[in-house]
Amino acid sequence: MSILNFFLGNLLLIIFVSYFGTKLHRPIMIGVGCAIMGLGCFLISLPHFLMDRYEYESTVSVSSNFSSSSFLCMENRTETSRPTQDPSECVKEVKSFIWVYVLVGNIIRGMGETPIMPLGISYIEDFSKSENSPMYIGFIETGTIIGPLIGLLLASFCANIYVDTGSVNTDDLTITPTDTRWVGAWWFGFLICAGVNVLTAIPFFFLPKTLPKEGLEDNPDIIKNDKEEKHRAEIKKERQSITKDFLPFMKSLSGNPIYMLFILISVLQFNAFVNMFSFMPKYLEQQYGKSTSEAIFLIGIYNLPPICIGYIVGGLMMKKFKITVKQAAHVACWLSILEYLLYFLTFLMTCDNSPVAGITASYEGIQQDLSVGYDVLADCNKVCNCPTKIWDPVCGDNGLSYMSACLAGCEASVGTGLTMVFKNCSCIQTSGNASAVLGLCYKGYTCSMMLQYFLILSTISSFIYSLAAIPGYMVLLRCIKPEEKSLGVGLHTFCTRVFAGIPAPIYFGALVDSTCLHWGTLKCGKPGACRIYDATNFRHIYLGLPAGIRGASFLPAFLTLILLRKRHLPGESDSTGTELADAKATEHENECKDGCQNPKVPKAGELKTKL
Repeated sequence: MSILNFFLGNLLLIIFVSYFGTKLHRPIMIGVGCAIMGLGCFLISLPHFLMDRYEYESTVSVSSNFSSSSFLCMENRTETSRPTQDPSECVKEVKSFIWVYVLVGNIIRGMGETPIMPLGISYIEDFSKSENSPMYIGFIETGTIIGPLIGLLLASFCANIYVDTGSVNTDDLTITPTDTRWVGAWWFGFLICAGVNVLTAIPFFFLPKTLPKEGLEDNPDIIKNDKEEKHRAEIKKERQSITKDFLPFMKSLSGNPIYMLFILISVLQFNAFVNMFSFMPKYLEQQYGKSTSEAIFLIGIYNLPPICIGYIVGGLMMKKFKITVKQAAHVACWLSILEYLLYFLTFLMTCDNSPVAGITASYEGIQQDLSVGYDVLADCNKVCNCPTKIWDPVCGDNGLSYMSACLAGCEASVGTGLTMVFKNCSCIQTSGNASAVLGLCYKGYTCSMMLQYFLILSTISSFIYSLAAIPGYMVLLRCIKPEEKSLGVGLHTFCTRVFAGIPAPIYFGALVDSTCLHWGTLKCGKPGACRIYDATNFRHIYLGLPAGIRGASFLPAFLTLILLRKRHLPGESDSTGTELADAKATEHENECKDGCQNPKVPKAGELKTKL
């Protein structure tokens, strides 16, 4: 939901900022955007300080009014689960408007992010050599990955800290970060981001509105004349009408087949990317048994650094070999296909479902058909009168997990908090005194090795995919006219977020939820978050759907390569900074021959000597 709100705020302004921002002071616009993002992050963190403490569903909660043994197997007892919630408190909870802070904060954050990429890219493109532009953009795209890398490391740190740390005694907790009921200190990261965004905004207010074209620094006369001509042209243009060429630009972009095909490719690729990146932590949790903190940390370490390196290498490769736009299109396409083929190896790196009695396995430990359904009650626990909806898993000595200590048939407990051990468990069929501990059972060494293979392949794929990103992005920048560049980048961003960023998490999340095997229960009896998924179906959706979407994106990619063969792109006529300087110097020289007196023109003898 936060992603949708962010994109909503971004979409409200993206096209207009991309167009009108070029008429204004672009660095100041970017600085204002950073400051606004800081305000949005601060608003998002406020609910933590305004709402009550988090209470997770549990039969062993220290805040409950049960006796020390009321959550264990006891005969002739009425079924109880938690203290009955006061109906007035449930009504109060429903009417709470704390979520408005998150909604408004994300919308404001999206608005602040709007000018950064379109205006930043156009600012660099306008004042850099065409041969250096890919390298500069590569460094910028690298920065867009370094930021999330630091953010993921920060999120991993925060996710490992309990949400109400400082307000509760964490020694009394009966859950760990690996438990699906765990909630980390999500608010702490937003406070840090708020401060960082405000500090980042400061340097942009000191950047000039325009810069001398790279390559012309050694010719002050040309720089001075260029500045005066551009200043007069800008004033004249602003006086005429600031919106005069907006509709013609839009018409020109929509009639550009290369540009429209590139948008279609981006929409399809972004659909797959958003789905995979958004749900990757949950996939690592459910498939390989990792905690949220560990999953976020692994993503940051294994995926983002290769992307940074790929962006830099891609930009340097464009500069080193002077790759043309048409060659860049081929490089981007074939590298993407290579990475796409490697992607299918991830289907082999699988783990089985966690064996949970009554859900994914029988009480004898035999994996059962999930389509038939399950029954959490068995002969060994029918007399216990256990709650059947509360998720409070324990791991038995037999390697089988149970939904609760009561459903495992345990009659006694020793210790408190995470050190609690349950004894005399009738459903745990082992020799001797059967016992259980809190949490799901470990998935095993084989599953851990599969995770390592998955992460290594993900690292290689991320590098290859990012290596193709900068050549592909240069096709976007060079297939449109220079005066349409900022608007073109903004429209491209608008389309990818309307047709991918917003709908992708919705339909993908709905498909993932369809694989849920057991839903949690909130305080007022409403269904909560999913506690355990069918790992097999989850894997098919998580890996299969993006594969199909990405496969479809190669059809317009091949059509683009065909159209590029005989099409002349606006970016192909761009001169390098040195060529532009020579042209300007020649033009200036010719004007002086026709009548102007230039005291700096050397005499014939001096010219011969220099030659």
